[in-house]
Amino acid sequence: MIKRIAQTAGFAGLIAAVLLTLLQSLWVTPLILQAETYETAEPAAQVEHAHEHEASGAVAAHSHEHDAEAWAPEDGWQRALSTGGSNLVVAVGFALILAGLFSLRGPSRAWQGLLWGLGGFATFTLAPSIGLPPELPGTAAADLAQRQVWWIGTAASTAVGLALIAFGRHWILRVAGLALLLIPHVVGAPQPEVHSSLAPQALTHEFIAASLITNALFWVALGWAAAWLYQRHAQA
Repeated sequence: MIKRIAQTAGFAGLIAAVLLTLLQSLWVTPLILQAETYETAEPAAQVEHAHEHEASGAVAAHSHEHDAEAWAPEDGWQRALSTGGSNLVVAVGFALILAGLFSLRGPSRAWQGLLWGLGGFATFTLAPSIGLPPELPGTAAADLAQRQVWWIGTAASTAVGLALIAFGRHWILRVAGLALLLIPHVVGAPQPEVHSSLAPQALTHEFIAASLITNALFWVALGWAAAWLYQRHAQA
């Protein structure tokens, strides 16, 4: 059983990670790079102020120290490789969750994995995005710890709520599941004191749409591949 779960998660995660990385490189990453140009652009006043300090050597020392501490992959193969590796780790982790759930109540047909994938999308992407939509660089945000607590609570509440609605045998359980879906959004996600973004509003909206669509395709592919591989290993 453990070998079956591991093989399912490994291959399904690889398939979904490759798809997600390709979609991100074609659509999501270009939007992030475009937003970074607004984030790194300095107002004329800041540039003039920096030149004044640079004459005394203070800025040069600070810049060198900052560059040494904050490393980020360069555009091109470094960013693509970093993104692909991260996607693979995440995809295999999610596939392990799906394969583990399949061992408890697995789909009888591979196409039913699509429903499991949509459930994962709703749990880990769609529901949290209602209160905390995907953000471009240079977007004001609330306290990180508060956002993480709300995100985890929303994902957990959504997962349990969907399970009660899908598998509950009594109407009370289904009503409780619906309530769990709504509670995080009634409470509300933590928000910054002032909403602001350096990127244009149109770019922000396109980025949100791109992030949601690519993640939906990722989860659909992951759910189908995991179900198909799980059934195939069962017949072997």
